[in-house]
Amino acid sequence: MLPEHVAANREAWDRWAPEFVPRGRRAWASTEPGWGIWNVPESELHLLPDDLAGMDAIELGCGTAYVSAWLARLGARPVGIDNSPAQLETARQLQAEFKIEFPLLLGNAETVPYPDASFDFAISEYGAALWADPYRWIPEAARLLRPGGRLVYLTNHPIFMLVTPDLEADSPAKEEFVRPYFHEPKYTWPDETSVEFHLTHGATIDLLRSAGFEVERLVELQAPAEPRHGGGGAMPDEEIPFGMATRDWARQWPTEEVWVARKRE
Repeated sequence: MLPEHVAANREAWDRWAPEFVPRGRRAWASTEPGWGIWNVPESELHLLPDDLAGMDAIELGCGTAYVSAWLARLGARPVGIDNSPAQLETARQLQAEFKIEFPLLLGNAETVPYPDASFDFAISEYGAALWADPYRWIPEAARLLRPGGRLVYLTNHPIFMLVTPDLEADSPAKEEFVRPYFHEPKYTWPDETSVEFHLTHGATIDLLRSAGFEVERLVELQAPAEPRHGGGGAMPDEEIPFGMATRDWARQWPTEEVWVARKRE
């Protein structure tokens, strides 16, 4: 039996999956990774290892698996795992369309059916980073990685959570605090059944270190001055991607952050 939050997120993502087909197809077609809702290019952020050739990689909460497709093009041997059968069906369709094959697993990133030390690299753009219990999936990522392996994950920035209202549908981020910094990590938006997880920076550092990681970087994403296309984020002419924030707001404060950590040897 699935944990309650896993079952709730499976139902939600099966329902949302059709909306993400165009974003997935565009990201699969991209010649360069573009990260987060603002599609910030990899050439600016340098989130991936310099040489992925021959690396065993796993995408935790892969959705339409465009990140795994990027890794495969760069020479890695990726595996994608996701909680949503509908999202994985889209991923399989895109594999056939773009002629890039790699394993896709239906499952929960908190419990991955691979032996210890199976991978050199683990990544999550949202996916497990937002929708799985960090006190379960981060230790699981550590278990899956070989000594010296790297974990990279992108999720919402705590500042964004502090200024995003509860009660207004699709209301973009404000310029004043609307909730406390210290809150329960488990969060469900009003009128939604899906479950997210948000940690403070201090809690994240403590968790990563206790799981056996050394933090290498914290990258706080700033929206580019002009729209950029090529990732799974904003679509052309989309002024407030996912209803999160305006570009002007995200030029001043971060909507997203990326943690980069290495497993201790």
